[in-house]
Amino acid sequence: MQHTKITALSLAVLGLGTSQVGHAVESDAWQYEVTPYFLAAGMEGTVGVRGVTSDVDVSFNDIMDSFDQGFMGFFSARKGPWSYSLEAVYMKLEDAGSKSVTGPFGNVSVSGALQVTSKMYIYQGTVGYRVLDGTTTVDAIGALRYTKLEADMDVTITTTPAIVFPGGTRSAGGSVSWTDAVVGAVVHHPVSDNVSLLGYVDVGGGGSDLTYQLIAGANWEFNKGYTAKVGYRYLDWDYEEDGTVWDIAASGPYLGLGIAF
Repeated sequence: MQHTKITALSLAVLGLGTSQVGHAVESDAWQYEVTPYFLAAGMEGTVGVRGVTSDVDVSFNDIMDSFDQGFMGFFSARKGPWSYSLEAVYMKLEDAGSKSVTGPFGNVSVSGALQVTSKMYIYQGTVGYRVLDGTTTVDAIGALRYTKLEADMDVTITTTPAIVFPGGTRSAGGSVSWTDAVVGAVVHHPVSDNVSLLGYVDVGGGGSDLTYQLIAGANWEFNKGYTAKVGYRYLDWDYEEDGTVWDIAASGPYLGLGIAF
C-alpha cells in the first residue's frame, strides 16, 4: 500500500479522555487528573490495502490471542465550567484472521489463509463546557482526533483462485493518517458519595466519512484522589481514500485508575 497523504486539516475528537473524567464539583481552582487505562478491544469490519479489501473479525474471545501490546492514558484539567483533556492511545492486534478477501481476483473465502496485523495510534485534544450542573451533570464537548493506522496483510496459504496483490506479491502493507471533527455530550450521575455512572456519545467526520462513539461506565472513588473507572466502549470509523479502507468498529471493556491532584 502506498503511503496516503492527507492534505486538508480538519477538526477531530475521540472523547474517551473527556468521558473518563470523574464527577466533579465546579470550582474556581484548577483540578487535574492523570488516568492510565486499558481497553480490551475486539475489531470487526473491512480493511483495504492497495485496492484489496479483507473482512476482519476479532471477537471478544479472540482478544487475548490477537492483542500484542498497547498503551492508553490521558491527562485532564478542569476550572469552573470548562474542562480540557489530552489522550494518547496505541494498540496493536497481531495475526487477526480474515473471513474473506476481495480484489482483482474476485471474492475469495480465505478463512485462516489471510492474516492482518494492525497498529492504531490515536491522539486527542478535547474541550468541554458544563451546560447542566445539578445532581446530574452534562458537559457539551468538542475535540480533535488524529488517527494513524499501519496495516499489513499476509497470505499464508495458496487459495483457489490464488491471491496475488497488485504488483505480483502475496503481501501488502503501509500506513495512513487522518483527522476528524466530532461533537458530543458527557453525562455523570452520582449513585452515592463516591460512585457515579457515566454516559458518553459523540459523532462527526472530516478525514473519515463518519465516526461515532458510545461509552457507558462507572467511576468509584475508593480513596481520596484515587478513582477506579470501568465500562464499555464502542468506536466506529468509516474511512476510504486512494485504495485504503478502514471501515472498522472497535469495542470492548476498559479499566482505568484516575489519580487526581
